[in-house]
Amino acid sequence: MSAHVIADDAEALAVAASLAAEFRPGASARDAERRLPRAELDRLSASGLLAVTVPADHGGADVGARTLAEIFRVLATADASLAQIPQSHFAYVNVIRRQGTSAQRRFFFAELLAGRRFGNAQSEAGTRHVQDIRTRLESRPDGSYVLTGVKHYSTGALFADWIPVLARAGDDRLHVAYVPSGAPGLTVIDDWDGLGQRTTAGGTVRLDGVPVPADRVLPHHLTFEGPQLHGAVAQLLHAAIDTGIAAGALAEAAEFVRTKSRPWFESGVETAAEDPLLIQRFGELALCTRAAEALLREAARSVDAAQADLTDDTAAEASVAVAAAKVQAARAAVEVSSALFEVSGTRSAADSLNLHRHWRDARTHTLHDPARWKIQHIGRFALNGTRPPRHGLL
Repeated sequence: MSAHVIADDAEALAVAASLAAEFRPGASARDAERRLPRAELDRLSASGLLAVTVPADHGGADVGARTLAEIFRVLATADASLAQIPQSHFAYVNVIRRQGTSAQRRFFFAELLAGRRFGNAQSEAGTRHVQDIRTRLESRPDGSYVLTGVKHYSTGALFADWIPVLARAGDDRLHVAYVPSGAPGLTVIDDWDGLGQRTTAGGTVRLDGVPVPADRVLPHHLTFEGPQLHGAVAQLLHAAIDTGIAAGALAEAAEFVRTKSRPWFESGVETAAEDPLLIQRFGELALCTRAAEALLREAARSVDAAQADLTDDTAAEASVAVAAAKVQAARAAVEVSSALFEVSGTRSAADSLNLHRHWRDARTHTLHDPARWKIQHIGRFALNGTRPPRHGLL
């Protein structure tokens, strides 16, 4: 596989906008038919966007958080499922940046620059909570490992060249094992049946004695032993996806009202777009979306500032800023995608139009982690100066 190498932030944003325009026309049909976006992901890989956070000294553009968030937001305006697939990809690129050895960085950054994709095998079902990871990474006498376990919600694993697996070693501490697709004992099952985000293929990954060389394992537990932005960056991308869903739904609602909706007979106007009550509602929805976009930019700015000067205080500021962006983005995505029907009228509910995909995507994606806990951490920080915990979800 070969891929274009993006030079800088400006080129990355231009490529993202171009791809979003390319992906948008087929998004509804892919969702309705649950047609997995293999060709589109190949375009994404070839474009070089998946390597934009590779450090400059390894040949990458090393773009900032603001650019990365905007890439995800723009892609999500076109196809929220497609935008979600690389979210874990970038999270596990960050693990390599922070915890990889020089040799591991050289190897994996070269893979990324060649267009290789990371999936994920992180979450498990049926455990006490999301941090209760039971997949085991057992050591062998020669220093290599064996992986055993079952993972769920493994977004992007079906399309991945490498699947980062979160597992506990013999000391019970968290590690990430980077497993190539097709490894013996590895099975990826396309059994995702969510009502939204239908084409992410976030199904089941089974690990039955999967062999893993020692140089493919990284000590993820070290990520959380000092000030860190792992969770802030991961959550920033989730917020960007939700913000993009809101913007995409708003744009489609406006297009529908301008071209298809009829004015209510009591309004006395010729077109639905002239109805003052609809204009008022669109203003409210635009404000909601703009607030999400503004908080997203502010959160990304905080992450960039913290990366330049990483301390407990700057990391806390970034985490709280991202939490605020995520809460507003989730609210905007659900409200705007629901109000689409309110402003567009009866015809918008036709199943054949598939306008409900925006709401289904919003409702599904915003379940990733509860906004109520983010509000708790924002409140504790505002009232008592209590820094957020270091657990990867803030």
